[in-house]
Amino acid sequence: RERERERERERERERERRNTEVVKVWELSNSKEHYREDVWEN
Repeated sequence: RERERERERERERERERRNTEVVKVWELSNSKEHYREDVWEN
């Protein structure tokens, strides 16, 4: 039973890490898009 709980926690941690990574990448690409738009306007 304890082991099961541990495994669940590990899985949760992995999911969290993956989510944050995806968000970072998304924000990065998003900022690049904004930068491009600014360049076009000027």
